[in-house]
Amino acid sequence: MARPVYRFAPSPNGFLHLGHAYSALLNARLAAETGGCLLLRIEDTDESRARPEFTSAILDDLAWLGLSWEEPVRVQSAHFADYEAALARLWAMEAIYPCFCSRKQAQQQAPAGRDPDGQPLYGGTCRGLSADIAREQIAGGAVHGWRVAMAAFGDPAAAVWGDAMIAKRKVGSSYHIAVVTDDALQGVTHVVRGKDIEPATPLHGLLQRLLGLPAPHYHHHELIRDAAGQKLSKSSGSTALRQLRADGVTPADIRRRLGFG
Repeated sequence: MARPVYRFAPSPNGFLHLGHAYSALLNARLAAETGGCLLLRIEDTDESRARPEFTSAILDDLAWLGLSWEEPVRVQSAHFADYEAALARLWAMEAIYPCFCSRKQAQQQAPAGRDPDGQPLYGGTCRGLSADIAREQIAGGAVHGWRVAMAAFGDPAAAVWGDAMIAKRKVGSSYHIAVVTDDALQGVTHVVRGKDIEPATPLHGLLQRLLGLPAPHYHHHELIRDAAGQKLSKSSGSTALRQLRADGVTPADIRRRLGFG
């Protein structure tokens, strides 16, 4: 049997907190228990939010926790060509279509309903564009993203996303296409991540089937929450590991607090 391959894949748009520590430690423990390996991936396709100092802090914080991983670290921003190749394959099979709508335009013509991320479902303005017109606009430099032509697949689990945007305008990728591409290229066999990402799994499964990629085993762990019961997050200002470190908290303290003592 192939050696199990786990991965921890943070985004460098802020400092790691206890929720990240739990996920990283859990992946490391499972890799050790199964004779597998742990990979580290930096998911920085959103270049408007990613910062080099956050990437450096991720490496420093994980090493401080006592974690190690196989090299090299995959940095998504260095691999846009891989995601573009996957998108080209999907367009060739008419599984996706280019969307020229701005975010505001997409929201203005959205039907009732929201996707699992809370974003308005797309109304389909660009869905009916002919391939020839779409190619002309792209050749002319029109800014566009890529959406899944969801109605073509009859997959009710993935359909909750509507015509999901899998490559954002002005970015050339998104979490969804990048993560399934990377997991396949890196030989990831087990994806262990938080329950907040669980709704994306059917969409990822659809993309894997369309691209002929292997599907990892998925496990979605419980989230670490604050005293008010809210999940820890960078956007809400949850205490960063480096702040805990500055306050005198040790790696052993964190391991015990998270159940890895």
